[in-house]
Amino acid sequence: MGAVRRPGAYVCGIDAAMDVVGGKWKGLILWALNEQAYRFGELRRQVPGITEKVLTSHLRELEVDGIVHREVHAEVPPRVEYSLTPLGIKLNEALEPLGVWGRENILQETAARTQSG
Repeated sequence: MGAVRRPGAYVCGIDAAMDVVGGKWKGLILWALNEQAYRFGELRRQVPGITEKVLTSHLRELEVDGIVHREVHAEVPPRVEYSLTPLGIKLNEALEPLGVWGRENILQETAARTQSG
């Protein structure tokens, strides 16, 4: 679960970062929250295919890691919103070049398949 290991237990910065964002869904959650704060159901719609259980688990881990802020509004029924913390915003900024690389790589693979097929 998230960055539970001691800082000295990491081999490098990438190891520490991947401990926080590793897996299929966390990057997509961060990407969605980059745009705005969302209530749980809205966020689930922004991340197609994620189950309620997995989203709940990942949001808790990201909250423990200081990446996501969970705000409970004192209303009836209670309204809960999730947003990025300043640390989460910095993490998304760090992940942006990786997203650019991914988009470029996908385009190259698609072009290569088109030419060979």
